[in-house]
Amino acid sequence: MAPLPRPLRTVTRLVDGHIRAYQPAAGATGLLSPALTCRPTADDDVVEHAVTADLRRVYYTTLDAAVRVTADGAEVWRSEFAPRSRERYGHRPGCALSLDERVLWIYRPDAIAGRDRPDQWVALDADTGGVLAQADLGTVGHGGEQLPHPAGESMLLDVGEGQDGSAIYRASLVDGRLDLVRYPWHDRILIDLSPDGRRFMTVDHQQTDLAVHTYPDGEVTSSLAVDAFGHDPGEVFVDWYGGFLNQDTVIAALTGETEDEEEWFCLYRVDARTGEPRGEFHAHAKAAHDVHPLGDGTWLTTAPSGHPIRHADPPTAPGRPA
Repeated sequence: MAPLPRPLRTVTRLVDGHIRAYQPAAGATGLLSPALTCRPTADDDVVEHAVTADLRRVYYTTLDAAVRVTADGAEVWRSEFAPRSRERYGHRPGCALSLDERVLWIYRPDAIAGRDRPDQWVALDADTGGVLAQADLGTVGHGGEQLPHPAGESMLLDVGEGQDGSAIYRASLVDGRLDLVRYPWHDRILIDLSPDGRRFMTVDHQQTDLAVHTYPDGEVTSSLAVDAFGHDPGEVFVDWYGGFLNQDTVIAALTGETEDEEEWFCLYRVDARTGEPRGEFHAHAKAAHDVHPLGDGTWLTTAPSGHPIRHADPPTAPGRPA
């Protein structure tokens, strides 16, 4: 198992209306038990969530606010997204903690929320909820995936704009402002960062290929289309899931339909250095979106209870449906 440069981050899930935090121990696999269970403030519908490593601070977003509560659910602060949205669907505000847990990064899909402005990316003081910096993204997104860079102060953000594609940004706090960079693509979706932060993985919005890029410049070092895996690109597509299984291996997800129009998926190992496929990857998952690589050679899926299961050393399993 390839070592990570630092311990695994706290994993969170929303199970039965409670925010649950899990801290995978080194080498431990199987069903994970929550190290923390926190009830959100009454009447809050949680969208995204994050918990600090010491399990003392819990953060989450609703459609109209970012909130910090204590481990026992007592509200500490609330940062409202004004004005309140009249739109109940189509927009998902996101939150993610910086590596040092001092900054709470908030993606606000304000355009679709009906706030008469483009989307906003906001850095909040994780202790007080005060705004440290804010930037206008110029996007009209439904939701955003935020990935903290594992070797620095920066954060990556992928904004999904539906049929209009996807925008990928990089930002860090510099002198009270966001040093914001937009990558020069509208047709690539950010999937994952490597454990050392030197590479990142994207998938084409039209699902024709996956690519591995150098960080931070975004230069493509390898790219694989569907036919590289032995499939017909007219019938099979690269799905928007997968990620870095370890430092030098990414997991690619392909999807298609059988002759009976039943959907299937298949996962593959890919050498992140050369872009060479390394065979199928069997993940104990019923759907590609339920496979979450942790970067250390293990990955998570979800039990029927909603709690995560940690896996290692994939077993032998039958191939995809014919």
